[in-house]
Amino acid sequence: MISSEELTNLSKSRLLRVRRIADYQFGRGAGNALFPDDVTFSYSNTKRVRYVSLGRERLVTVRANDGRLTLGFSGAKRLHEYFPAPKNRVVVIDDAAPFVADGKNAMAKHVIFADESILAEDEVFITDESDNLLATGMAVLSGCEMKGVNYGTAVKTRQGANKK
Repeated sequence: MISSEELTNLSKSRLLRVRRIADYQFGRGAGNALFPDDVTFSYSNTKRVRYVSLGRERLVTVRANDGRLTLGFSGAKRLHEYFPAPKNRVVVIDDAAPFVADGKNAMAKHVIFADESILAEDEVFITDESDNLLATGMAVLSGCEMKGVNYGTAVKTRQGANKK
């Protein structure tokens, strides 16, 4: 039987772990911005952290195959507010914004700006020209490639603002 003090220490160590992963993946300070002290953890059958939530909102999912974080829309919103533009952002033309907000993929021909530090398979924010958060997703191309290519998918959208 685990005492409540041991459980608290276990939760603190898990919180510290996911904060460090976020700092590594998104940049310094992301862990504290993304995960307040009162987050809750959901576990897989193997007793590993699978989801991190705040209230009823899923902030992130911990990918089982590599331990990286995938952002829920609430998590993306917290990081979008924390990081100044252009960090982790892919900006699409305003004509494409409603489609991306509905959960459609961001096509390379609609990208007008992308952070050059973005690598393929990074988690990114998709915004409109006014820096309004439209969606979160996984980059298919690097930031440099997104600006130079005129065809194909730039970002596979995970969750759009209109599809919560």
